[in-house]
Amino acid sequence: MSSDRLMRIHSAEFQAMAERVLRVTELTSRLNVLPFEDEAGKADLLEQILGKPLPSRVTIYPPFYTDHGLNLDLAERVFINQNCTFLDYAGIRVGERVMVGPKATFITVGHPVDPEERRGWLTGAPIDVAENVWIGAGATILPGVSIGRDAVVAAGAVVADDVPPASLVTGTKATVHRRW
Repeated sequence: MSSDRLMRIHSAEFQAMAERVLRVTELTSRLNVLPFEDEAGKADLLEQILGKPLPSRVTIYPPFYTDHGLNLDLAERVFINQNCTFLDYAGIRVGERVMVGPKATFITVGHPVDPEERRGWLTGAPIDVAENVWIGAGATILPGVSIGRDAVVAAGAVVADDVPPASLVTGTKATVHRRW
């Protein structure tokens, strides 16, 4: 995992982040129980979550989850289906005309692999999704990944490496890389 960001868990920065996460959790909880037709209520809550108005041609079907919101940058004509999660600690940029299938997960945060450091630090790296990408249902995008223009991420894929433009990626293969 790429780790562009490193934060000590027992720090003032972490405490401020934890407070934001609690606030956004409360806001997304409210968003996810609104009547579907309450466009004004959804727009107000999404503005509080994202820290700015949602672009006019973005569609988000609830339930929708994010932990910060302020680090989630959605371009015009983005479609996000139901039950998607955006853990945006290190930043997520989603380009124009991106389609995100249901239950897709974007994760920019993690912990060091070293067992002695794991409980003391957060690591993070941004995710960048270029224009006209399709993320299939149940796909997981891991920290530090860039997805090129016109790419397709198949349903259920786990993406740990960059995706070239105009390509299809599939699969969930996990392998042992190291032992301790």
